Amino acid sequence: MEDGPEEIGTPYAPQALGAYSQAVKAGGFVFVSGQLGIDPDTGELVEGTAADQATQALKNVKNILDAAGTGMEKVVKATILMRRVEDFTEVDQAYSQVFIGSVRPARVAFGGADIPKGALVEIEVVALA
Repeated sequence: MEDGPEEIGTPYAPQALGAYSQAVKAGGFVFVSGQLGIDPDTGELVEGTAADQATQALKNVKNILDAAGTGMEKVVKATILMRRVEDFTEVDQAYSQVFIGSVRPARVAFGGADIPKGALVEIEVVALA
């Protein structure tokens, strides 16, 4: 019998901006909250393009999954929010550098999103625990 949900957190990813956890492990999965391109050392968005922010957001996701005892190769679903859908190609390029396995995660991407802190990109994932 499984215990209740377990909060996952790490100092190697930005602390939550509101009333939520960096991730929650439950039911054999890890649910990672949306990650912005925030450098956890400075607490600020990385400067540059949507691809630069996506790269940092994915580093944050990786660090959270590492803290949960799993990894990027176990991601089964990703959601990408972008301020501008026109940034899709460059964000997808950054994403494709991380998910290189033979089975890539299922994914949805949205443009036209108002994202906290004026970010260009936000990425959330679900992974096997």
